[in-house]
Amino acid sequence: MTLLADLGALLPEIALVIGAVALLTYGVFQGEESRDDLVSILCVGLLLGAVALVASTGGAAAAAFDGAFRIDAFSQFSKAIIFGAAAFAILMSADASPTGALKRFEYPVLIVLASVGMSLMVSANDLIALYMSIETQSLALYVLAAFNRDSRRSTEAGLKYFVLGALSSGLLLYGASLVYGFAGSTSFPAIAAVATGPAASPGLVVGLVFVICGLAFKVSAAPFHMWTPDVYEGAPTPVTAFFAAAPKVAAMALFARALVGAFPEAVADWRPVIAMIAVASMAVGSVSAIVQTNIKRLLAYSSIGHMGFALVGLAAGTEDGVAGVLIYMSIYVVMTVGSFACVLMMRRQGGRTENISDLSGLATTDKGLALILGVLLFSLAGVPPTGGFFGKLFVFAAAVETGMIWLAVVGVLMSAIAAFYYLRIVKIIWFDDAAPAFLREGGARLGLIASLAAALMLPGLLFLIAPLQAAANTAAASLF
Repeated sequence: MTLLADLGALLPEIALVIGAVALLTYGVFQGEESRDDLVSILCVGLLLGAVALVASTGGAAAAAFDGAFRIDAFSQFSKAIIFGAAAFAILMSADASPTGALKRFEYPVLIVLASVGMSLMVSANDLIALYMSIETQSLALYVLAAFNRDSRRSTEAGLKYFVLGALSSGLLLYGASLVYGFAGSTSFPAIAAVATGPAASPGLVVGLVFVICGLAFKVSAAPFHMWTPDVYEGAPTPVTAFFAAAPKVAAMALFARALVGAFPEAVADWRPVIAMIAVASMAVGSVSAIVQTNIKRLLAYSSIGHMGFALVGLAAGTEDGVAGVLIYMSIYVVMTVGSFACVLMMRRQGGRTENISDLSGLATTDKGLALILGVLLFSLAGVPPTGGFFGKLFVFAAAVETGMIWLAVVGVLMSAIAAFYYLRIVKIIWFDDAAPAFLREGGARLGLIASLAAALMLPGLLFLIAPLQAAANTAAASLF
């Protein structure tokens, strides 16, 4: 009976695994004939079904497999965002690669399998479960980065991601072994009983630092960000869109659960480390993006900066701080998906373009795309009253309430610096001489996704911010 209860607690993940295996089998037997959209459509259906299963539990808390996984409002909130972002990534790929490498049936199945790993990450309540769920996600992501086997850039991106991912896993495992050695358990509640602030063993604190370093790599926070620009630029653009959204939510949620769940009384030990990583990430993301000429590399550094802003809320170490992180990541996913949908529409007769200069005079050749991209860029910059402004408002407010006013001030200053390169693109779009127009054949789905994202960042958010805040508060409360 206990086994049935454990399996029931992880029903969304089990359904995704069974569905992915069935679709993989179907694709193998169909061969080249399976290059149509059927597998992609069914994978999107699987992910939406998983969202429904997550929502059906109503936020009820449960533990599975002797407490290795915890199902609560926090994990359910995160899972809903992850599955939704993965579904949009698959939908974007169909228009972005109508006849290319991404039409192979393995592509959407790999996204589903990666989503399973991410889902387990946000429920992990044990160091072993934490590591296994990260590797379940990572193995699929390594393959996705190198999915376009005919492209040297894609192959190089996959190799870099794999090598540096192995390094981060080593750091994480070393830290986990130290924590286990000094705490005597891999369970988060058992570790929390030992890690009691000033009484915590120095060895336990050293292990915690290594665990933080391993997790910082997964969210591409500085100084562990070195893989991000190269992988984002080299991977196929739909894959980059997926990397920039769902895995970041999963890693940030795992970050919060590991620190709050396993080290709640040692907040004085890990808060300065998280604050330093947040400052470094904001600085690297804000300054390095200024000199970029490739739009994907710019968005990569933008992502590093945004992870720094989100970590400001985590550094607060309070319920409001974690709720601010969840709100920020929710808005970030919408902005990112919309921005990459716009990037995927940058296509001319000779193929896809990625240079920022290709956006020159876009307002003259395609006013609709110029308006959508402008709204998303203003939101990424945090200009009020867009969604990005509200996301930063919540994390900065949490830092101020905790007494970390200096961190909020640094965040505001870095936001001002980051606004420069976003507004520079707006200037290129609206005031520079027009470049040749982009092709629009077959991009209806991308246009719809980008339009929806832009609409949510302006009028839609005014109606959604209150329920989003309420759901994030409930999720954060379940973590504490």
